[in-house]
Amino acid sequence: MIALSIRHPWAWLIVNGFKNVENRSWLTNYRGPFLVHAGLTCKQADYDAAMLFIEAFIDPALVHQVPDIGELQLGGVVGMAKLVNCTEEHLSPWFTGGAANGGGYGFVLEQGMPIPFMPWKGRQGFFDINPAPRSS
Repeated sequence: MIALSIRHPWAWLIVNGFKNVENRSWLTNYRGPFLVHAGLTCKQADYDAAMLFIEAFIDPALVHQVPDIGELQLGGVVGMAKLVNCTEEHLSPWFTGGAANGGGYGFVLEQGMPIPFMPWKGRQGFFDINPAPRSS
């Protein structure tokens, strides 16, 4: 299955059904399910900036639902989502791209769901994850 590496807290927000657009500088023709891979790092400054964005533009109450930075699992698969569109315009408050904001694309997402953590090395862009079958 393919995966996309996304930094926390954005990955947590996607797999828990809060964030419906992932912003990217590149477009994709892919549509369908993918694994959400949490990046290996989550810098405190980036986490704090995300919390300020959520509080100002999404929902102040949501800030209290996001786990603290030290509770987020890093460097592995944390869930799944379905990519249903790639667009240059979207009404979602999560969308920060488009011509008015200097470009960028929104990967429109549905059906985010967490799954048990699976450590895995991430890559840029979409990448394949084919875990070896476990012996009984």
